[in-house]
Amino acid sequence: MTKRFTAIGECMVEMSPSGLGEFSMGFAGDTFNTAWYLRKLAGSSLEVAYLSAIGDDAPSVAMETLMRDAGIVPELTVRPGGHVGLYMISLKNGERSFSYWRDSSAARTLADDLEKVPDLKADDVVFFSGISLAILPEEGRLKLLQVLKDARSNGAKIVFDPNLRPRLWASDTDMCDWVTKGAAVSDVALPSYEDEATFFNDADQTATGNRYLAEGCELVIVKDGPDPVFVMHADKTEGVSPEVVSEIVDTTAAGDAFNAGFLAGLNAGLCTSESVSVGCRLSAQVIGKRGALVEIDTAGLGI
Repeated sequence: MTKRFTAIGECMVEMSPSGLGEFSMGFAGDTFNTAWYLRKLAGSSLEVAYLSAIGDDAPSVAMETLMRDAGIVPELTVRPGGHVGLYMISLKNGERSFSYWRDSSAARTLADDLEKVPDLKADDVVFFSGISLAILPEEGRLKLLQVLKDARSNGAKIVFDPNLRPRLWASDTDMCDWVTKGAAVSDVALPSYEDEATFFNDADQTATGNRYLAEGCELVIVKDGPDPVFVMHADKTEGVSPEVVSEIVDTTAAGDAFNAGFLAGLNAGLCTSESVSVGCRLSAQVIGKRGALVEIDTAGLGI
């Protein structure tokens, strides 16, 4: 039986620098990036779907076409008269910053029709992020978390990347409270230590991992840029060192690609630490090119 991976969130128009004052248009978004790379890596035994809301304008139509062409099942609610959000990337020494135009994005209504989501079976995987929560009104967040909680109780595996983005929240306290609520309905958490230390005052990587374990996660993968990735279960912690990256061009989607490689490794039957190594190798490829969605070489990834 084919398993299903469903990512939930917002895909946007991406304007990425391509030359002197020029930009290339594409589509991207944190959970969509993970779904896109996972579809590249996973075999036919895994169906990859994306759940969101879009408008009926030309960019929305193009976005749905992109998903279908990529082999991703679009679970998209169309809002007549609506549109998708847009962001622009600025780069300095390989590090990125973003400008957003997303306040009226149709994706902010994605939780309104969650009752239309196909029934989630045992062993299906559902992936969401802190951004998935941030873009929703409070009632939408509550509805999404309840749907995820119910899916988990029915045997689905819930994977959560906190992806802390304070600009999307009313306050840092609000962000931390909702991210903690997201962790409480999840089996696997994929936090990034630098962000977590800033907003949760974690003393070290194990403090980050233990906080998510305390909320009920069974597995926590603490990412930390070029430093070792901490793999934490309730009774075991190990570090996995990524290979040194010689050149960084654009860190956009580095964590999203890691998530995809890690999940692809698990789907292929690799152990947790081996799956982390796959995630590191994929991330290393992605940050060597410009943009969120780039062509990758699957040879040598280890799956």
